[in-house]
Amino acid sequence: MAEAAAGAQHIRAAAQGRPARVRQWFRRAGSDGHERHTLALIGKSTLAAAVAWVIARDVMAAQSPAFAPFSAVLIMQVTVYQSLVQALRYVGAVAVGVGLQGVLGLLAGPHLLTFVLVTLAALAIGRWRPLGSQGSQVATAAFFAFSTYVSATSDAQRWSQLGQIIVLVLIGCGIGVVVNTLLLPPLRYRSAEYGIHTLAHSLSDLVGDMYPALREGKLDEERTRHWRRRASHLAPIVQQAQSSVHTAWESTLYNPRRLRHRHRHRTSFDGYQAVVDALERVSHQLASMTRSLDQWHAADDRQGDGDFARSYGDFLASLAHIAELLSEVDEDRLQDQADQLCEAAARAQQCRDRLEEEARAGSLPLSDPAQPYGILMAEATRLTDEFQHTCDVLKHGADEAQATPTASTAGSGHC
Repeated sequence: MAEAAAGAQHIRAAAQGRPARVRQWFRRAGSDGHERHTLALIGKSTLAAAVAWVIARDVMAAQSPAFAPFSAVLIMQVTVYQSLVQALRYVGAVAVGVGLQGVLGLLAGPHLLTFVLVTLAALAIGRWRPLGSQGSQVATAAFFAFSTYVSATSDAQRWSQLGQIIVLVLIGCGIGVVVNTLLLPPLRYRSAEYGIHTLAHSLSDLVGDMYPALREGKLDEERTRHWRRRASHLAPIVQQAQSSVHTAWESTLYNPRRLRHRHRHRTSFDGYQAVVDALERVSHQLASMTRSLDQWHAADDRQGDGDFARSYGDFLASLAHIAELLSEVDEDRLQDQADQLCEAAARAQQCRDRLEEEARAGSLPLSDPAQPYGILMAEATRLTDEFQHTCDVLKHGADEAQATPTASTAGSGHC
Protein backbone atom coordinates (compact mmCIF):
# COMPACT_ATOMS: atom_id res chain seq x y z
CA MET A 1 0.00 0.00 0.00
CA ALA A 2 2.77 2.37 0.91
CA GLU A 3 4.50 1.69 -2.41
CA ALA A 4 1.26 2.28 -4.32
CA ALA A 5 0.69 5.57 -2.49
CA ALA A 6 4.23 6.68 -3.21
CA GLY A 7 3.80 5.78 -6.88
CA ALA A 8 0.55 7.73 -7.10
CA GLN A 9 2.17 10.73 -5.44
CA HIS A 10 5.05 10.57 -7.93
CA ILE A 11 2.60 10.49 -10.85
CA ARG A 12 0.68 13.49 -9.48
CA ALA A 13 3.94 15.44 -9.01
CA ALA A 14 5.00 14.66 -12.56
CA ALA A 15 1.62 15.73 -13.90
CA GLN A 16 1.77 19.01 -11.97
CA GLY A 17 5.24 19.75 -13.27
CA ARG A 18 4.35 19.07 -16.91
CA PRO A 19 2.71 22.47 -17.63
CA ALA A 20 5.79 24.23 -16.27
CA ARG A 21 8.04 22.21 -18.57
CA VAL A 22 5.79 23.03 -21.51
CA ARG A 23 5.98 26.74 -20.70
CA GLN A 24 9.77 26.53 -20.43
CA TRP A 25 9.92 24.77 -23.81
CA PHE A 26 7.95 27.55 -25.51
CA ARG A 27 10.07 30.22 -23.79
CA ARG A 28 13.19 28.55 -25.20
CA ALA A 29 11.52 28.61 -28.62
CA GLY A 30 11.86 32.40 -28.50
CA SER A 31 15.62 32.09 -29.06
CA ASP A 32 17.53 30.59 -31.96
CA GLY A 33 17.75 26.97 -30.91
CA HIS A 34 16.35 23.48 -31.29
CA GLU A 35 12.88 24.46 -30.06
CA ARG A 36 12.49 27.28 -32.58
CA HIS A 37 13.72 25.06 -35.41
CA THR A 38 11.20 22.40 -34.37
CA LEU A 39 8.30 24.88 -34.38
CA ALA A 40 9.37 26.26 -37.75
CA LEU A 41 9.55 22.76 -39.24
CA ILE A 42 6.09 21.87 -37.89
CA GLY A 43 4.59 25.10 -39.22
CA LYS A 44 6.15 24.76 -42.66
CA SER A 45 5.12 21.09 -42.90
CA THR A 46 1.53 22.00 -42.03
CA LEU A 47 1.43 24.76 -44.63
CA ALA A 48 2.94 22.56 -47.34
CA ALA A 49 0.53 19.71 -46.56
CA ALA A 50 -2.49 22.05 -46.64
CA VAL A 51 -1.52 23.57 -49.99
CA ALA A 52 -0.82 20.15 -51.48
CA TRP A 53 -4.17 18.82 -50.24
CA VAL A 54 -6.11 21.72 -51.74
CA ILE A 55 -4.42 21.28 -55.11
CA ALA A 56 -4.83 17.50 -55.14
CA ARG A 57 -8.42 17.33 -53.89
CA ASP A 58 -10.08 20.58 -54.96
CA VAL A 59 -8.17 21.44 -58.13
CA MET A 60 -7.29 18.01 -59.53
CA ALA A 61 -10.16 16.03 -57.93
CA ALA A 62 -7.68 13.17 -57.54
CA GLN A 63 -8.80 9.70 -56.50
CA SER A 64 -6.05 9.48 -53.85
CA PRO A 65 -5.29 13.11 -52.89
CA ALA A 66 -3.41 12.08 -49.71
CA PHE A 67 -0.32 11.26 -51.79
CA ALA A 68 0.38 14.97 -52.29
CA PRO A 69 0.39 16.18 -48.63
CA PHE A 70 2.17 13.01 -47.52
CA SER A 71 4.94 13.69 -50.04
CA ALA A 72 5.17 17.36 -49.01
CA VAL A 73 5.68 16.47 -45.35
CA LEU A 74 8.03 13.57 -46.06
CA ILE A 75 10.66 15.67 -47.82
CA MET A 76 10.55 18.58 -45.36
CA GLN A 77 14.13 18.19 -44.11
CA VAL A 78 16.43 20.12 -41.78
CA THR A 79 18.29 21.63 -44.75
CA VAL A 80 17.23 22.80 -48.20
CA TYR A 81 19.86 20.56 -49.75
CA GLN A 82 18.45 17.47 -48.05
CA SER A 83 14.94 18.44 -49.14
CA LEU A 84 16.08 18.51 -52.75
CA VAL A 85 18.03 15.26 -52.49
CA GLN A 86 15.25 13.39 -50.67
CA ALA A 87 12.63 14.74 -53.07
CA LEU A 88 14.55 13.38 -56.07
CA ARG A 89 15.06 10.03 -54.37
CA TYR A 90 11.44 9.79 -53.29
CA VAL A 91 10.06 10.65 -56.72
CA GLY A 92 12.42 8.09 -58.26
CA ALA A 93 11.37 5.42 -55.75
CA VAL A 94 7.67 6.06 -56.34
CA ALA A 95 8.10 6.10 -60.11
CA VAL A 96 9.92 2.77 -60.00
CA GLY A 97 7.30 1.20 -57.72
CA VAL A 98 4.38 2.41 -59.82
CA GLY A 99 6.18 1.48 -63.02
CA LEU A 100 6.79 -2.07 -61.77
CA GLN A 101 3.11 -2.51 -61.05
CA GLY A 102 2.17 -1.07 -64.41
CA VAL A 103 4.47 -3.32 -66.42
CA LEU A 104 3.88 -6.54 -64.47
CA GLY A 105 0.15 -5.84 -64.22
CA LEU A 106 -0.02 -5.45 -67.98
CA LEU A 107 1.84 -8.75 -68.48
CA ALA A 108 0.27 -10.90 -65.74
CA GLY A 109 -2.98 -9.16 -64.86
CA PRO A 110 -4.38 -8.18 -61.41
CA HIS A 111 -3.66 -11.51 -59.70
CA LEU A 112 -1.88 -12.74 -56.60
CA LEU A 113 1.08 -13.87 -58.69
CA THR A 114 1.46 -10.30 -59.97
CA PHE A 115 1.48 -8.98 -56.40
CA VAL A 116 4.18 -11.48 -55.40
CA LEU A 117 6.35 -10.58 -58.40
CA VAL A 118 5.89 -6.85 -57.81
CA THR A 119 6.81 -7.29 -54.13
CA LEU A 120 9.96 -9.27 -54.92
CA ALA A 121 11.13 -6.79 -57.53
CA ALA A 122 10.28 -3.74 -55.39
CA LEU A 123 12.08 -5.05 -52.31
CA ALA A 124 15.15 -5.91 -54.38
CA ILE A 125 15.28 -2.52 -56.13
CA GLY A 126 14.66 -0.74 -52.81
CA ARG A 127 18.12 -1.86 -51.68
CA TRP A 128 19.73 0.13 -54.49
CA ARG A 129 22.16 2.48 -52.75
CA PRO A 130 21.38 5.68 -54.74
CA LEU A 131 17.82 5.61 -53.35
CA GLY A 132 19.21 5.86 -49.82
CA SER A 133 16.62 6.05 -47.06
CA GLN A 134 13.83 6.31 -49.66
CA GLY A 135 14.46 2.78 -50.92
CA SER A 136 11.59 1.40 -48.83
CA GLN A 137 9.20 3.70 -50.72
CA VAL A 138 9.57 1.54 -53.83
CA ALA A 139 7.61 -1.28 -52.20
CA THR A 140 5.19 1.16 -50.53
CA ALA A 141 4.38 2.81 -53.85
CA ALA A 142 4.05 -0.57 -55.54
CA PHE A 143 1.52 -1.75 -52.93
CA PHE A 144 -0.61 1.38 -53.30
CA ALA A 145 -0.34 1.10 -57.07
CA PHE A 146 -1.47 -2.54 -56.96
CA SER A 147 -4.49 -1.57 -54.85
CA THR A 148 -5.36 1.17 -57.32
CA TYR A 149 -4.77 -1.15 -60.29
CA VAL A 150 -7.07 -3.86 -58.91
CA SER A 151 -9.91 -1.47 -58.07
CA ALA A 152 -9.92 0.14 -61.54
CA THR A 153 -12.52 -1.11 -64.03
CA SER A 154 -10.63 -0.65 -67.29
CA ASP A 155 -7.08 -0.53 -68.60
CA ALA A 156 -7.43 3.16 -69.46
CA GLN A 157 -8.57 3.95 -65.93
CA ARG A 158 -5.73 1.88 -64.46
CA TRP A 159 -3.03 3.68 -66.39
CA SER A 160 -4.65 7.05 -65.67
CA GLN A 161 -4.71 6.45 -61.93
CA LEU A 162 -1.15 5.08 -61.85
CA GLY A 163 0.04 8.17 -63.68
CA GLN A 164 -1.94 10.33 -61.28
CA ILE A 165 -0.04 8.87 -58.31
CA ILE A 166 3.27 10.02 -59.80
CA VAL A 167 1.83 13.46 -60.58
CA LEU A 168 0.56 13.85 -57.01
CA VAL A 169 3.94 12.88 -55.62
CA LEU A 170 5.64 15.41 -57.89
CA ILE A 171 3.22 18.13 -56.77
CA GLY A 172 3.70 17.31 -53.09
CA CYS A 173 7.49 17.21 -53.36
CA GLY A 174 7.55 20.43 -55.36
CA ILE A 175 5.42 22.27 -52.82
CA GLY A 176 7.51 20.92 -49.94
CA VAL A 177 10.77 22.04 -51.54
CA VAL A 178 9.41 25.49 -52.41
CA VAL A 179 8.03 26.09 -48.90
CA ASN A 180 11.22 24.89 -47.24
CA THR A 181 13.35 27.05 -49.55
CA LEU A 182 11.37 30.28 -49.47
CA LEU A 183 9.79 30.27 -46.00
CA LEU A 184 12.45 30.51 -43.26
CA PRO A 185 14.92 28.21 -45.03
CA PRO A 186 16.87 26.40 -42.30
CA LEU A 187 20.33 27.87 -41.79
CA ARG A 188 22.54 26.14 -39.24
CA TYR A 189 25.66 28.33 -39.08
CA ARG A 190 25.77 28.07 -35.30
CA SER A 191 25.30 24.31 -35.11
CA ALA A 192 29.01 23.88 -35.91
CA GLU A 193 29.89 25.93 -32.83
CA TYR A 194 27.34 24.06 -30.73
CA GLY A 195 28.93 20.76 -31.73
CA ILE A 196 32.38 22.01 -30.73
CA HIS A 197 30.98 23.39 -27.45
CA THR A 198 29.44 20.07 -26.48
CA LEU A 199 32.51 18.00 -27.32
CA ALA A 200 34.99 20.42 -25.72
CA HIS A 201 32.82 20.70 -22.61
CA SER A 202 32.77 16.90 -22.25
CA LEU A 203 36.55 16.78 -22.58
CA SER A 204 36.93 19.62 -20.08
CA ASP A 205 34.67 17.85 -17.56
CA LEU A 206 36.63 14.60 -17.82
CA VAL A 207 40.08 16.18 -17.54
CA GLY A 208 38.75 18.52 -14.86
CA ASP A 209 37.88 15.50 -12.72
CA MET A 210 41.23 13.84 -13.34
CA TYR A 211 43.82 16.46 -12.50
CA PRO A 212 42.75 17.22 -8.86
CA ALA A 213 42.89 13.51 -8.04
CA LEU A 214 46.34 13.21 -9.61
CA ARG A 215 47.60 16.23 -7.67
CA GLU A 216 46.35 14.66 -4.44
CA GLY A 217 47.61 11.19 -5.34
CA LYS A 218 44.12 9.66 -5.15
CA LEU A 219 44.41 7.05 -7.87
CA ASP A 220 42.23 4.34 -6.40
CA GLU A 221 41.02 1.64 -8.73
CA GLU A 222 37.36 2.67 -8.66
CA ARG A 223 38.20 6.24 -9.65
CA THR A 224 40.47 5.33 -12.58
CA ARG A 225 37.97 2.74 -13.84
CA HIS A 226 35.30 5.46 -13.81
CA TRP A 227 37.56 7.75 -15.89
CA ARG A 228 38.18 4.95 -18.35
CA ARG A 229 34.46 4.31 -18.70
CA ARG A 230 33.70 8.00 -19.26
CA ALA A 231 36.43 8.26 -21.90
CA SER A 232 34.90 5.33 -23.78
CA HIS A 233 31.57 7.20 -23.87
CA LEU A 234 33.06 10.16 -25.77
CA ALA A 235 32.62 8.46 -29.16
CA PRO A 236 28.89 9.32 -29.58
CA ILE A 237 29.59 12.94 -28.62
CA VAL A 238 32.35 13.08 -31.24
CA GLN A 239 29.95 11.75 -33.87
CA GLN A 240 27.37 14.34 -32.86
CA ALA A 241 29.93 17.12 -33.25
CA GLN A 242 30.95 15.81 -36.67
CA SER A 243 27.30 15.70 -37.71
CA SER A 244 26.74 19.26 -36.45
CA VAL A 245 29.56 20.64 -38.57
CA HIS A 246 28.35 18.72 -41.62
CA THR A 247 24.79 19.96 -41.12
CA ALA A 248 26.02 23.55 -40.77
CA TRP A 249 27.89 23.32 -44.06
CA GLU A 250 25.05 21.50 -45.81
CA SER A 251 22.49 24.09 -44.70
CA THR A 252 24.21 26.74 -46.85
CA LEU A 253 23.75 24.77 -50.09
CA TYR A 254 20.97 26.22 -52.31
CA ASN A 255 19.86 28.35 -49.36
CA PRO A 256 18.83 31.93 -50.29
CA ARG A 257 19.46 33.12 -46.71
CA ARG A 258 23.19 32.48 -47.04
CA LEU A 259 23.59 35.63 -49.16
CA ARG A 260 22.07 37.79 -46.43
CA HIS A 261 24.12 36.16 -43.65
CA ARG A 262 27.42 35.88 -45.49
CA HIS A 263 28.82 39.12 -44.08
CA ARG A 264 28.01 37.99 -40.54
CA HIS A 265 29.57 34.54 -40.74
CA ARG A 266 33.12 34.78 -42.00
CA THR A 267 34.71 31.70 -40.45
CA SER A 268 35.01 28.71 -42.74
CA PHE A 269 33.42 25.39 -41.93
CA ASP A 270 36.77 23.89 -42.99
CA GLY A 271 38.26 25.45 -39.88
CA TYR A 272 35.52 24.10 -37.64
CA GLN A 273 35.90 20.70 -39.26
CA ALA A 274 39.62 20.72 -38.51
CA VAL A 275 38.86 21.63 -34.89
CA VAL A 276 36.41 18.76 -34.49
CA ASP A 277 38.85 16.36 -36.15
CA ALA A 278 41.58 17.44 -33.72
CA LEU A 279 39.24 17.09 -30.73
CA GLU A 280 38.29 13.63 -31.94
CA ARG A 281 41.96 12.66 -31.85
CA VAL A 282 42.20 14.22 -28.37
CA SER A 283 39.35 11.98 -27.22
CA HIS A 284 41.25 8.94 -28.49
CA GLN A 285 44.39 10.03 -26.65
CA LEU A 286 42.40 10.61 -23.47
CA ALA A 287 40.93 7.13 -23.74
CA SER A 288 44.43 5.71 -24.04
CA MET A 289 45.61 7.81 -21.09
CA THR A 290 42.78 6.63 -18.85
CA ARG A 291 43.66 3.03 -19.73
CA SER A 292 47.24 3.67 -18.68
CA LEU A 293 46.13 5.30 -15.43
CA ASP A 294 43.79 2.42 -14.74
CA GLN A 295 46.66 -0.02 -15.24
CA TRP A 296 48.94 1.96 -12.93
CA HIS A 297 47.72 -0.16 -10.03
CA ALA A 298 49.40 -3.20 -11.54
CA ALA A 299 52.82 -1.54 -11.60
CA ASP A 300 55.32 -3.21 -9.29
CA ASP A 301 57.74 -0.30 -9.01
CA ARG A 302 56.10 2.90 -7.82
CA GLN A 303 59.23 4.75 -6.87
CA GLY A 304 58.66 8.47 -7.33
CA ASP A 305 55.16 8.03 -8.67
CA GLY A 306 53.74 10.58 -6.17
CA ASP A 307 55.78 13.46 -7.59
CA PHE A 308 55.09 12.29 -11.13
CA ALA A 309 51.35 12.11 -10.47
CA ARG A 310 51.31 15.65 -9.06
CA SER A 311 53.23 17.01 -12.05
CA TYR A 312 50.99 15.10 -14.42
CA GLY A 313 48.00 16.65 -12.67
CA ASP A 314 49.45 20.12 -13.29
CA PHE A 315 49.87 19.23 -16.95
CA LEU A 316 46.26 18.01 -17.24
CA ALA A 317 45.07 21.19 -15.53
CA SER A 318 46.58 23.19 -18.40
CA LEU A 319 44.73 20.98 -20.91
CA ALA A 320 41.47 21.37 -19.01
CA HIS A 321 41.82 25.14 -19.36
CA ILE A 322 42.23 24.82 -23.14
CA ALA A 323 39.17 22.56 -23.38
CA GLU A 324 37.18 25.04 -21.31
CA LEU A 325 38.12 27.86 -23.68
CA LEU A 326 37.14 25.74 -26.68
CA SER A 327 33.75 25.06 -25.09
CA GLU A 328 33.05 28.81 -25.31
CA VAL A 329 34.19 29.42 -28.89
CA ASP A 330 32.14 32.19 -30.49
CA GLU A 331 32.73 33.43 -34.02
CA ASP A 332 31.97 37.00 -32.97
CA ARG A 333 34.81 36.89 -30.39
CA LEU A 334 37.10 34.47 -32.17
CA GLN A 335 40.09 36.79 -32.50
CA ASP A 336 40.42 37.38 -28.75
CA GLN A 337 39.63 33.76 -27.95
CA ALA A 338 42.23 32.51 -30.43
CA ASP A 339 44.90 34.62 -28.70
CA GLN A 340 43.87 33.19 -25.32
CA LEU A 341 43.97 29.67 -26.72
CA CYS A 342 47.46 30.16 -28.12
CA GLU A 343 48.70 31.41 -24.76
CA ALA A 344 47.07 28.44 -23.03
CA ALA A 345 48.63 26.03 -25.53
CA ALA A 346 52.06 27.55 -24.89
CA ARG A 347 51.60 27.07 -21.13
CA ALA A 348 50.56 23.45 -21.72
CA GLN A 349 53.74 22.88 -23.71
CA GLN A 350 55.79 24.33 -20.85
CA CYS A 351 54.04 22.03 -18.38
CA ARG A 352 54.76 19.02 -20.57
CA ASP A 353 58.43 19.97 -20.89
CA ARG A 354 58.70 20.45 -17.14
CA LEU A 355 57.00 17.08 -16.60
CA GLU A 356 59.54 15.33 -18.80
CA GLU A 357 62.45 17.05 -17.07
CA GLU A 358 61.19 15.99 -13.65
CA ALA A 359 60.58 12.43 -14.84
CA ARG A 360 64.13 12.12 -16.14
CA ALA A 361 65.58 13.81 -13.06
CA GLY A 362 63.72 11.31 -10.90
CA SER A 363 65.17 8.42 -12.90
CA LEU A 364 61.72 7.06 -13.72
CA PRO A 365 61.76 4.06 -16.11
CA LEU A 366 60.34 5.88 -19.13
CA SER A 367 61.61 3.21 -21.54
CA ASP A 368 60.20 0.25 -19.58
CA PRO A 369 57.02 -0.97 -21.37
CA ALA A 370 55.89 -2.70 -18.19
CA GLN A 371 55.65 0.67 -16.42
CA PRO A 372 53.04 3.37 -17.27
CA TYR A 373 55.42 6.36 -17.20
CA GLY A 374 56.69 6.18 -20.76
CA ILE A 375 53.20 5.62 -22.16
CA LEU A 376 51.81 8.53 -20.15
CA MET A 377 54.60 10.80 -21.40
CA ALA A 378 53.85 9.76 -24.99
CA GLU A 379 50.18 10.55 -24.48
CA ALA A 380 51.10 13.92 -22.98
CA THR A 381 53.12 14.75 -26.09
CA ARG A 382 50.32 13.74 -28.43
CA LEU A 383 47.71 15.66 -26.45
CA THR A 384 49.88 18.79 -26.43
CA ASP A 385 50.39 18.55 -30.18
CA GLU A 386 46.68 18.08 -30.89
CA PHE A 387 45.61 20.98 -28.70
CA GLN A 388 48.33 23.15 -30.25
CA HIS A 389 47.05 22.24 -33.72
CA THR A 390 43.49 23.10 -32.68
CA CYS A 391 44.57 26.50 -31.43
CA ASP A 392 46.58 27.11 -34.60
CA VAL A 393 43.57 26.34 -36.79
CA LEU A 394 41.34 28.79 -34.95
CA LYS A 395 44.04 31.46 -34.85
CA HIS A 396 44.67 31.18 -38.58
CA GLY A 397 40.94 31.29 -39.33
CA ALA A 398 40.45 34.34 -37.11
CA ASP A 399 43.36 36.16 -38.75
CA GLU A 400 42.02 35.48 -42.24
CA ALA A 401 38.49 36.51 -41.27
CA GLN A 402 39.81 39.79 -39.87
CA ALA A 403 41.96 40.48 -42.92
CA THR A 404 39.22 39.72 -45.48
CA PRO A 405 35.56 39.94 -44.40
CA THR A 406 34.53 37.25 -46.90
CA ALA A 407 37.32 34.84 -46.00
CA SER A 408 36.21 31.27 -46.50
CA THR A 409 39.25 29.20 -45.75
CA ALA A 410 40.96 28.24 -42.53
CA GLY A 411 43.99 26.03 -42.24
CA SER A 412 46.83 25.41 -39.90
CA GLY A 413 49.07 28.20 -38.76
CA HIS A 414 51.30 29.06 -35.85
CA CYS A 415 50.78 31.16 -32.78
